[in-house]
Amino acid sequence: MAVAIKIRKKRLSRSTGGDLVIFFFLALGAAFMAMPMVYTISQAFKPLNELWLFPPQFFVRNPTMDNFNDLLVLMGKSWVPITRYLFNSLFIVIVGMLGNVITGSLAAYALSKHVFPGRNLINQVIVLSLMFSPAVTSIPNYLTISWLGWVNTYWSVIVPQWQWTLGLYLMRNFIGAMVHDSLLEAARIDGASEFRIYAQIVMPLVKPAWLTLIILVFQNLWKETGSLFIYAEELKTLPYALSQVAAGGIARAGVSAAITLVMMAVPIIVFVINQSKIVETMGTSGMGGE
Repeated sequence: MAVAIKIRKKRLSRSTGGDLVIFFFLALGAAFMAMPMVYTISQAFKPLNELWLFPPQFFVRNPTMDNFNDLLVLMGKSWVPITRYLFNSLFIVIVGMLGNVITGSLAAYALSKHVFPGRNLINQVIVLSLMFSPAVTSIPNYLTISWLGWVNTYWSVIVPQWQWTLGLYLMRNFIGAMVHDSLLEAARIDGASEFRIYAQIVMPLVKPAWLTLIILVFQNLWKETGSLFIYAEELKTLPYALSQVAAGGIARAGVSAAITLVMMAVPIIVFVINQSKIVETMGTSGMGGE
């Protein structure tokens, strides 16, 4: 019997050569996926003459900070201060994240842990809504925002983000998997109100989920230009201002490369810091949870 167990364990284990082969292919795949990021970083530090070399060079030969200096000079000449653009972006991102987490978690808790007429229909509508591209709903969204009188305000960008169904879907599945009904029933027997159960039991247990939601919403809103709803220059966001600077043609190719790196760096840093939370949430709530 002991011999049989020993043989079975030996068959399940991988050889050193197999581990090396797997590591080689994983490293090859990681290097391939990192190439666009490395190329973007290299482009941002290239002088103008290297940007137009043919054939193009992957790595920078003579790195320079001139592109970033030119970006600061051009932004300094804008009649709206760059700090105003930055404030607009931060305000939209922070309020959008808070609103999305609050509304998404409340709705997810109700849909996951309460039984009421129409719950299954709402869940099916949420799943179906994941198939629609934002471009498909842009015209209905504009008509709704216009009817509410929110055109040319921050709310035209913030409020639609509060109803982001992918975040609601992830939160609902995570709450369903991580929060046991027996725990909620025990709290109700002890006299806890529904809001207290939500705030003091459910939310601490699903911390990875709402941290993931914050990161995903941040990535959505950080690149938001708001050009569809916001027309006043003093209400424009930082990505819009940077896109206007980059639209200066060939002479601003270096500045455009620097802008690409600046816009890319912030979401990547936020993602790397919270990567473990995102992986845990995706693994628990999963897109195949239905």
